[in-house]
Amino acid sequence: MIDRAKPIALLLARVAIGAIFFTHGWMKLTQAGLAATTGGFEQMGIPLATLAAPAVTFLEIIGGIAIIIGAALPVAGTLLAIDMVGAIYFVHLAQGFSVERGGYEFVLALGAAALAVGFSGGGALAVDTLLERRRTPETAGV
Repeated sequence: MIDRAKPIALLLARVAIGAIFFTHGWMKLTQAGLAATTGGFEQMGIPLATLAAPAVTFLEIIGGIAIIIGAALPVAGTLLAIDMVGAIYFVHLAQGFSVERGGYEFVLALGAAALAVGFSGGGALAVDTLLERRRTPETAGV
């Protein structure tokens, strides 16, 4: 029973985690705007804010979509986890652990979840899984 539930559980985790990342990136792009996001990054002391703000914004949008559809999961999961390490270091670490005080609790959970999902194999309906099934022994070495 557990073996049959695992692909569905991974699908649900992918959709949930990917949706959170996508939404955070989408809000940076459409609600705040890149100029305001860049200004915020500068105020938080993030180096190269004019490069970092759009990079993080589009990483969260594209990485979120990749996680949702299960494509390039190890790459997307790793990059999103690195994004969260930056968020912890530059924004949340000084406030301590508790999310209630602006701490890194939620960001740490997102980074860990991105890694876990990224290296999970994707579960049901993951593009990575579907592509792997299509590979034959003859094309595997190509």
